[in-house]
Amino acid sequence: MKMQQLTEQLYIAPQIGPGDMADIATAGVRAIICNRPDGEAGDQPGFREIAAAAELAGLEAHYLPVTPGQASAQQGVEFDRLMQALPKPVLAYCRSGMRSATLWGLANAGRLPPEQIINRAATCGYDLNALVRRLAGGVDPYAVNDARHQIVIVGAGAAGIAVAASLLARRPALDIAIIDPADVHYYQPGWTLVGAGVFEPAQTARVMGALIPRGVRWIKAAVSGFVPEHNVVLLEGCRTVRYEQLVVCPGLKLDWDGIAGLSDTLGRHGVTSNYRYDLAPYTWELVRQFRAGEALFTQPPMPIKCAGAPQKAMYLSCDTWRRNGVLGQAKVRFMTAGAVLFGVADYVPALMEYVRAYGIELNFGRTLVAVDGPARLATFRSTTPEGGSVTEQLPFDLLHVVPPQIAPDFIRGSPLADTAGWIDVDQATLRHKIHRNIFGLGDAVNAPNAKTAAAARKQAPVVAHNLLVNLGAETREARYDGYGSCPLTVERGKIVLAEFTYGGKLAPSFPSWLLDGTRPSRLAWLLKERLLPPLYWQGMLKGREWMAQPELVG
Repeated sequence: MKMQQLTEQLYIAPQIGPGDMADIATAGVRAIICNRPDGEAGDQPGFREIAAAAELAGLEAHYLPVTPGQASAQQGVEFDRLMQALPKPVLAYCRSGMRSATLWGLANAGRLPPEQIINRAATCGYDLNALVRRLAGGVDPYAVNDARHQIVIVGAGAAGIAVAASLLARRPALDIAIIDPADVHYYQPGWTLVGAGVFEPAQTARVMGALIPRGVRWIKAAVSGFVPEHNVVLLEGCRTVRYEQLVVCPGLKLDWDGIAGLSDTLGRHGVTSNYRYDLAPYTWELVRQFRAGEALFTQPPMPIKCAGAPQKAMYLSCDTWRRNGVLGQAKVRFMTAGAVLFGVADYVPALMEYVRAYGIELNFGRTLVAVDGPARLATFRSTTPEGGSVTEQLPFDLLHVVPPQIAPDFIRGSPLADTAGWIDVDQATLRHKIHRNIFGLGDAVNAPNAKTAAAARKQAPVVAHNLLVNLGAETREARYDGYGSCPLTVERGKIVLAEFTYGGKLAPSFPSWLLDGTRPSRLAWLLKERLLPPLYWQGMLKGREWMAQPELVG
């Protein structure tokens, strides 16, 4: 945690955690302002967690969330009001500190000369030059201080880096920029194994700068919006980037606050989730220490990323309890909003064998709507045959939660989104249905495929090739068939390897005599544990399209 002193009364910091509160209080800070909306990233503690830790340290905490690049004059006024009212000094934070610095600048517009505001922020490492017209009281057009690149990629997750690497493998001279504010890149498929004690958390994380392909410019900023009619991406701090071709793959947003009370109790009272980097180790702690009681595993309404992950956590937990001799003392329930165990029927028989072996109670049509951590009660809603709804409360000793999932805020409100908020693409070419120089892939698109890293691995070469078609460097289009893969970890050492395309059609990568994906397999486990991580780091993210060459048509 690094605090920068902006004024005598105000410190600015990037994301802080509950464990930082003692140091913050020791530094003399008396109040905290959070300017980062919850759910922006998978490693981000929620504001309620921060506020609870702040209270224990004797600090006031206030929530003034700002969407990247959309700090308003009214939010500047509200920031100023808080600064007047709170005990000082105050620490304001967001992902990088940029939004907090921006709010301070807007709060002091008309009170301090613009150059003084800009120079003061610069001493702390924050560039507010793009605010100069707003600070001076003038119009704030979107085209101020723009950068320009032939190809701009929004998002440096699995999909974004893979597309950049695939493009450079085809045409090394391309002018490419990637926009992403994160410092760390996560191998999220590994979090299931962290929650089962197989991987250490550090195995799933690498410094972002080491993964951006050489020759690609990294714009370390958050995106706030798009102006496709002018080929412009809007960034935080009112900056812009112009493009000829745009690729949008920002991932999705985990809506922790979509379940009442959940953010207040995550990481405590037996409530955990493998969908967050810092919570997966807590899952393993709970599983390891479990001796008896009620264990609930939830799955929200679709779409979610890796639809098999809720079950993976359950099966691996049950396997640990069986090995520890306590499975008989566990009452395990799978509470899913869906109507079936898994969306591709061919894999259900093998999964049901484990459901029966572990004594799991299946409850379909149940959506988690509230959690009371201290009371250890979970509330579920279901629909009656008459069309009404009923709720039921269940006690728990361990609760593994998968949150509702939506497209990021800057996507949902953009001209790139469909009516449900997802990037509106052609499911075969992955080209935007309206804006032909824009492509989408990964978890935020509306193609009806599984949202998995395996899907992004197949999508990236398709997007790279079709983008070159747009540039006139290729003629035949590539098509994506909807391939996705879900290695269902049914026990430690065995996996049901689900592979399928659009419509649930089976799409095995190996002959059945070698690996029958519909049956639990030791070989599939070795693939997941030993081969897929290097395939990800050294293959997919390096532009090596092993078993992922795009199909060309025309």
